[in-house]
Amino acid sequence: MASHLSVEQRQQLGAALREREQALRAHLKALYDGASRVDHAHELLLQDGDDAPQRDADREVDMAVSDLETVELTRIEQALARLQHGGYGECSDCGEDVPFERLALAPHTLRCIACASKRERFQPRAPRL
Repeated sequence: MASHLSVEQRQQLGAALREREQALRAHLKALYDGASRVDHAHELLLQDGDDAPQRDADREVDMAVSDLETVELTRIEQALARLQHGGYGECSDCGEDVPFERLALAPHTLRCIACASKRERFQPRAPRL
């Protein structure tokens, strides 16, 4: 099946995906200083000092950021695979074309605006304080 995206658009989106992938990998590597995530967390737990509550908060923030970045990295890898093997730019729910403008803003997106809106409407929301 032919893509609705031009060759130039596919190249532009692929470059954006690869650039973000490299940035995420570099940040995660720097965050863990070459250690695994588990080793990094263990190292932080072993640190002594009076600033333990601050370190706990810092560790929680580090882990939350790395979780988000790891999820984003996985989505980017999947988008690059779709770009190479087909299916990139098609809504995963309805199969319609995702407009180039939407892909340019979020190249790893899976859904058109209508399906993304529908999905968000039925997602449980975190309680508000």
